[in-house]
Amino acid sequence: MHRRLALVRRPSPSLADGIVTHLERAASVDADLALRQWQEYVAVLQRSGWQVVEAPPADDCPDGVFVEDQVVVHGDVAVLCRSGAPERRPEQAGLKEVLEGLGYRTVAVEAPATLDGGDVLKHGPDAWVGVGGRSDEAGAARLAAALEGHRVTVRPVRGTRALHLKSAVTMLPLGSAIGWEPAVADPSVWREFVSAPEEPGAHVVLLGGMSLLMSAAAPRTANLLRGAGHDVTLVDISEFEKLEGCVTCLSVRLRG
Repeated sequence: MHRRLALVRRPSPSLADGIVTHLERAASVDADLALRQWQEYVAVLQRSGWQVVEAPPADDCPDGVFVEDQVVVHGDVAVLCRSGAPERRPEQAGLKEVLEGLGYRTVAVEAPATLDGGDVLKHGPDAWVGVGGRSDEAGAARLAAALEGHRVTVRPVRGTRALHLKSAVTMLPLGSAIGWEPAVADPSVWREFVSAPEEPGAHVVLLGGMSLLMSAAAPRTANLLRGAGHDVTLVDISEFEKLEGCVTCLSVRLRG
C-alpha cells in the first residue's frame, strides 16, 4: 500500500517579509491568522487520511512555509531544488535529512541550474516544468535525469504568466488540467483543459479519489467541480495568498 504522507513547514514569524513578484505587497499580513489558517490546512490533510510530517522550522526564511518549492518527489526519489530566487535557497536546511529518514533517495539540483517545485506539475507519466521564471531549462534537464527509469516524460512549458506553473494550472484526478486562462499562454499543452472562473480556482490539491482541497477564494470553481462529481473542501488561506501562495504551495504530498 502506498503511504500517504504530507510534508509541511509551519509559517515563519517573518512571513510578512516574503517575496512578492506579480502582486503589490499587501498593507499587512496577519501572522497569527496565518498560523491558524495553516493549522486548519494541516487538519484538513489529516482528516483526509494524510499523515503529516513537519519539516524543521525555518524561522529566518519568510517564504519557508511554501515548502512545495523546495522538493519534487516521484516514486522513491526526492529531488532537492535550487530556487531561482537566491533568497529562498536557505529553505533547503533539514529537508535532505527528513526525506532520507522517510526512505527517499535524494538528488540535488546543482548550480547553475534552477528549479522551483511549484513549477513542476505531475500527473501519471508526465511532468510539465514551467521554465523562464524561477526554473530554467537546465533545471528541467536535471529533473529528467533524476527521474530516468521512472517512465516519466519531462515536458518544459514556456510562457506561463504567473509566479510558478502551478500558480496558473494544476491537474484534476481524472487527468484534466484546470487553469486560470489569463495566466496560461497555451492551454492546448494539456489534452483536456478546464477554464477556472476565478484565479484561485486554478489551484487544487488532490487528496485521493475524487477529493480536492481548494482555496475558499474560489467558490464558483468549487461549485463547478462539485457539479462534475468532485468532493471539494475549502480552506481560507488569505494571508498566504497576499504573498502569491496557494493551496499547493503549503505541502508536498508523499505517495512513494
